[in-house]
Amino acid sequence: MRIRLLGLALAQLALVGVAVGPQLVARTTGEDYLMRVRPVDPIDPFRGAYVTLAYPDLRGPGGSGRPRREGGERGDVFLTLVEEDGFWVLGERTRARPDSGPYLACDDRSWTVRCGIESWFVPQDRARELEDALVDGGVATVRVDSRGVAVVVSVDP
Repeated sequence: MRIRLLGLALAQLALVGVAVGPQLVARTTGEDYLMRVRPVDPIDPFRGAYVTLAYPDLRGPGGSGRPRREGGERGDVFLTLVEEDGFWVLGERTRARPDSGPYLACDDRSWTVRCGIESWFVPQDRARELEDALVDGGVATVRVDSRGVAVVVSVDP
């Protein structure tokens, strides 16, 4: 009985590691990139207070908001990043992992491309304030590791 309980506890611990491991690695070993952001939606009563972030420069020329899935193919997609006026913007989309340079490893299995940097959680009393401050845009510091895994480390108006 004790061995089963210990095995169950270790399995749960391993699942937690699998779930948060990539973000922890990105947070500790990644490099910082500044990206322009805009707010989308601040509060979800089920998930708590957060600001959903849109990255206009990741949509390509003339884009605003979240990058959208293109074409009929779904799965892993990689967004290469290039520096432009001190900010990192979309270089190109590709289904193959780039050999070099900064890029975001994303997923477009749903209606939009998800890169793991779409939400910024804040205290309940600060979510609306931050959304109001970001109406005219802001800057997110996004930390990206060598495998393209990204985490938001700060958001400033």
